[in-house]
Amino acid sequence: MAKAIPSRSENYSEWYNELVKKADLAENSAVRGCMVIKPYGFSIWEKMQRALDDMFKETGHSNAYFPLFIPKSFLSKEASHVEGFAKECAVVTHYRLKNAEDGSGVIVDPEAKLEEELIVRPTSETVIWSTYKNWIQSYRDLPLLVNQWANVVRWEMRTRIFLRTSEFLWQEGHTAHATADEAEAETRQMLDIYATFAEEWMALPVVRGSKTANERFAGADDTLCIEAMMQDGKALQAGTSHFLGQNFAKAFDVQFLNKQNQLDYVWGTSWGVSTRLMGALIMAHSDDDGLVLPPKLAPIQVVIVPIYRTEEQLEQLSAKIKPLVQELRKAGVSVKYDDSDANKPGWKFAEYELRGVPVRLAMGGRDLENGTVEIARRDLKTKETVPFDGLTERIKNLLDDIQQTIYNKALKFRQENTFKVDTLEQFQDQLDKGGFLLAHWDGTSETEEAIKEATKATIRCIPFDQEPEEGVDIFSGKPSKGRVVFARAY
Repeated sequence: MAKAIPSRSENYSEWYNELVKKADLAENSAVRGCMVIKPYGFSIWEKMQRALDDMFKETGHSNAYFPLFIPKSFLSKEASHVEGFAKECAVVTHYRLKNAEDGSGVIVDPEAKLEEELIVRPTSETVIWSTYKNWIQSYRDLPLLVNQWANVVRWEMRTRIFLRTSEFLWQEGHTAHATADEAEAETRQMLDIYATFAEEWMALPVVRGSKTANERFAGADDTLCIEAMMQDGKALQAGTSHFLGQNFAKAFDVQFLNKQNQLDYVWGTSWGVSTRLMGALIMAHSDDDGLVLPPKLAPIQVVIVPIYRTEEQLEQLSAKIKPLVQELRKAGVSVKYDDSDANKPGWKFAEYELRGVPVRLAMGGRDLENGTVEIARRDLKTKETVPFDGLTERIKNLLDDIQQTIYNKALKFRQENTFKVDTLEQFQDQLDKGGFLLAHWDGTSETEEAIKEATKATIRCIPFDQEPEEGVDIFSGKPSKGRVVFARAY
């Protein structure tokens, strides 16, 4: 099989696009800017969903579903919110089609204009808070901890599969609380859940921090984020959690009687991750031969390929292998036994390497005689011949080791590509090479915008573990109290 994937060093963007296609993850659809997530890609997303959903429910959250359509007037109720999303909204203006009189096809019926236009959901704060007004009357109704899995539409001009599409899948949590402290604790808790998921499931090290005022979610008092480094040195925002204050409660008049029997506005949060995580998974770990998937998210964790010359030999191999397959499945390992005769073993090896299957077992006639099997691991591309006995425990340990090795490699890469810079010249020189730049910032939006305009780098976050350090802003020359993370980003 000819993979024909460009190398990362030659053309990182083309490498990514081709890998998404060749690994059968997704493809562009007939609708401009939208994607079709194919079964193999969707099975990875399902694993992400399942893990995150369990984490949400363990912390007391429940799933619900809210309308896809939002009345235009709802977006006008919170000024900064509508300003933040106005340029990305898809708008429904009519509710009926009819046949054209000249027989050319269907047209929009001009007499079927909606009294009020509907916005196709770009995010759900407005429709959810309009609903919460009916759900919340007393402090006994709080906290209200709700999540929804949904699709959203943000009309993008420049799109790339998984990273930026006009329609994408995500989850969005929306919670209401009696006090600011409770809402702020929720905001941090959910960011920590995202960080735990990224590091323990995606094997993706992340930097936790706060967004600057310029980069906050529209309508939030504070936005927390996790930032990850891709192999080209660019940053990718992998999750956000927003402290909404009382902004949406006031916009939609969501009040409650507190314990002192006084009316007060509730405090809110919202938080979300999307199919953008699929892009992060691909770009952080994969290589020029295909996907490298952490075992916890791999649809197939182990593939077993028999190598045989005759049907009789295949039967003998199958008699040995099939009990192993059942044993692995009972141990919670996702395994595929590929005994099909449509392709030769070499083709299969290349195909499963391309698809990022973490462990490959191969067994032939000589292995059958010797009681051995060949194990190949995708991440390090190493092979060894081991005894067949005790294989289940060996594979379980191997999968754990692969998961940790992939994380360690990504962490080492980030550490080696994070730099302290103290002058604008150093900043610009290193920026062209990629990586996270730790530089002093004077804390003003004006300087932040000027740096972005001049270099196309943004402040990715103000790290939670930022150490107090007196310094000088690299651009303005004004005093600074600490370094922030700059990078070019997806």
